[in-house]
Amino acid sequence: MAWFFSENVTKPVHIITGEDAQHIIKSLRMKAGEELSVCDGGKIQHDCVIENISGGTVEVLVKSSYPCKNEPHSKITLYQALAKGDKMDFIIQKSVELGVAEIVPVLTSRCVSRPDEKSMKKKLERWNKIALQAAMQSRRGIIPVVKPMMKLSDAAKRAGKSAVVCYELGGKPLGELVEERKSEISLFIGSEGGFERSEVESIIKEGGSAATLGNRILRAETAPLAALSVIMYLTGNLGNETDEPRTDNGEEIQGGNWHF
Repeated sequence: MAWFFSENVTKPVHIITGEDAQHIIKSLRMKAGEELSVCDGGKIQHDCVIENISGGTVEVLVKSSYPCKNEPHSKITLYQALAKGDKMDFIIQKSVELGVAEIVPVLTSRCVSRPDEKSMKKKLERWNKIALQAAMQSRRGIIPVVKPMMKLSDAAKRAGKSAVVCYELGGKPLGELVEERKSEISLFIGSEGGFERSEVESIIKEGGSAATLGNRILRAETAPLAALSVIMYLTGNLGNETDEPRTDNGEEIQGGNWHF
């Protein structure tokens, strides 16, 4: 089912205009009688049916409204050190699909990408459009926001005790740290060169903790997706956390060698 966002959904009839209407009419080629969903700013999902398409507007009838079940119950903020080229585009897209609530680009000492104010403004506009498209594709209850770039020192203070920094020189298993911060987690991921020790220490000084993602060194665009996937699993946001994995004969599957 097609998925759209609107700050205010009127009932029983809601009018869709602008780019969303053009997407429905020209790209999706939807017709009267077809169904779609509109999610509002309060994480409420409205299931609708198209009543009429006229000019550049789409008139839909709201059939039912209820809280969107697709949103994680844990708030995860990704503090991502600026990566080279179009890697940030990829990181933002996939992070939104995985359930991140907010993305904050961070400037660290080892960042190769160091855009000026004008360039950063354009990047921010593009990144937020990518976040919107990813939220629609993955049927999120919110549109995660990509915030303006911050210095690492400011980001560390903002995150405080909720910070978990993935550090290639080691730290605690993610499972220990996530258990302490289940409702709100601020995930720090480095750029291609990783973090300097002094930067990790500054995050720890503000109440954060260092985490390990294992013995293998992951690329800048791989690390946030691996960490987010593990965090979503540990917080029960990849399905029903009360259901243990089972074999075909109903026996529970043990954890084996996985240690998060």
